[in-house]
Amino acid sequence: MIEGQITKVSGPVVQARGMAGARMYDVAFVGQLKLIGEIIRLEGDTAVIQVYEDTSGLEVEEQVTCTEQPLLLELGPGMLSSIYDGVQRRLPNLADDYGDYITRGTVSDPLDHERTWEFEAAAAPGRELVAGDVLGYVQETEVIKHLIMVPPGKGGVLAEIKSGEFKVTDTIAACEDGTEFQMVQKWPARIARPVVSKMDPNLPFITGTRILDTFFPVAQGGYSIIPGGFGTGKTVTEQTLAKWAQADVVIYVGCGERGNEMTEVLTEFPALEDVRSGLPLMKRTILVANTSNMPVAAREASIYTGITMAEYYRDMGYDVAMMADSTSRWGEALREVSGRLEEMPGEEGYPAYLATRLADFYERCGRAVVLGSEERIGSITVVGAVSPPGGDFSEPMTQNSLRISGAFWALDTDLAHRRHFPAISWMKSYSLYLDQVEEWYSENVNMDWKSLRDKAMMILQKEDELQEIVQLVGPDALPEFARATLEVARMLREDYLQQFAFSDVDAYCDPKKQYMMLKVIVGYYDVLQEVLVKGVTLKEALDVPFRTRIGRMKEIPLEEAESQLETLEAEMGAELRKLVRY
Repeated sequence: MIEGQITKVSGPVVQARGMAGARMYDVAFVGQLKLIGEIIRLEGDTAVIQVYEDTSGLEVEEQVTCTEQPLLLELGPGMLSSIYDGVQRRLPNLADDYGDYITRGTVSDPLDHERTWEFEAAAAPGRELVAGDVLGYVQETEVIKHLIMVPPGKGGVLAEIKSGEFKVTDTIAACEDGTEFQMVQKWPARIARPVVSKMDPNLPFITGTRILDTFFPVAQGGYSIIPGGFGTGKTVTEQTLAKWAQADVVIYVGCGERGNEMTEVLTEFPALEDVRSGLPLMKRTILVANTSNMPVAAREASIYTGITMAEYYRDMGYDVAMMADSTSRWGEALREVSGRLEEMPGEEGYPAYLATRLADFYERCGRAVVLGSEERIGSITVVGAVSPPGGDFSEPMTQNSLRISGAFWALDTDLAHRRHFPAISWMKSYSLYLDQVEEWYSENVNMDWKSLRDKAMMILQKEDELQEIVQLVGPDALPEFARATLEVARMLREDYLQQFAFSDVDAYCDPKKQYMMLKVIVGYYDVLQEVLVKGVTLKEALDVPFRTRIGRMKEIPLEEAESQLETLEAEMGAELRKLVRY
């Protein structure tokens, strides 16, 4: 232990002398209350410490103790269904002990050290172990089997291993060289866990949301951002993704969000039903809550806490989805601490290293072959919400996120005001993963998925061009072909892109149903253009009563969708072609 004394206090930043021998990012306990902090600058024997708790009342000359270890997270059975703060303190335990507000200087074990788990050994004595090898497993929840693995950097010839009931801190196995293994691992939050190799992002991350899966898909192991102004639906979109997305484990990080929003998350998630198992969604979820009234420095750490836990479950071979809500609050924390450090500010006061920190964070996700002598593949897909002030996408957090993100889901304030949800703009959004996931869609959905998607996008783009003319001269001045395009574009917007998150049927839309719905609407457009060429008037074509049936497609259950939509498409084409006068 290295001990020093406080010489200066500036908000969450504390300066201490007598810290020779301390290292960057070592954890330190500050003052009589032993507030937890992290060393972020060293100069001679002076250390600058970023404190994760409120520093009110600290005095000069109070003692500072350096632990000579970085911020370590405890990783092991018991993390699922838990609610943590930004530095992995278990919030329900603190609430039981201290009430609604966390007392400064309190420490809580991230895992329950008294609980026993039934460990089933999967390795035999005499085996040569390498990092990532599975020693055995624990049934952590009804839906997740927790693999107990050899930590990175360790290995040897297994001398003994035993099955039975153990606490996470008990020794369950040992090597001939004396190396012992417990069910708990400790890992530095700011350092990425190693993998054998990263894989190409060629499998789609199915969300069940039509505008995302069809028009702007993200690959498994990819990363996307959702920027949008206040009230556009960032939090609801991320909660919907957490519930329905194709992931084994969900990690939701509420970084600097309002207390009432996090309260809603903390009360709703335990009540949500997992559509896969019928059990509570919390059985495969971890929540990290760091509200806007909590200390700003802990907000900066919360993102790293979430991604480290995601890497741990990825190393077991699971597909993990991490929701970061919102990275803008994380950037604001960086800006505030940077200002306290008197660093040279960059654009809009953000630190010059903002882009580097963002890239370091997002690059920790991906689909990878993980450590171990037996091949396992896991993935981390990150969806980061961005809250640009006033909905201005030109501000630094949005622009720096744009440079590295693979998918951009732009939330539009105008759409939200028109009650069009999800309020994702089809004109501003984009995805760089379309070509990578096309093969999967061709094999698992339909060969013409990409061409159908492109044609629907073309119709929406034509509508955007025509709207300028409509605003000048009105729709009646347009030729019938253009008015037909406007009508089909309206159907795409209202009957396809709009989706009700609280509907039992429409909250999740299977990719095959998405394709069939899109095929009906694009098919309607093709037949409409065909009969207009042959002399049928637009009024006659629109009088054929199919638009209402198309509008009700979203409420057809998946098991009935194929037969009903094929019938609808055939009847629609036949009735419209009857109007042609030969």
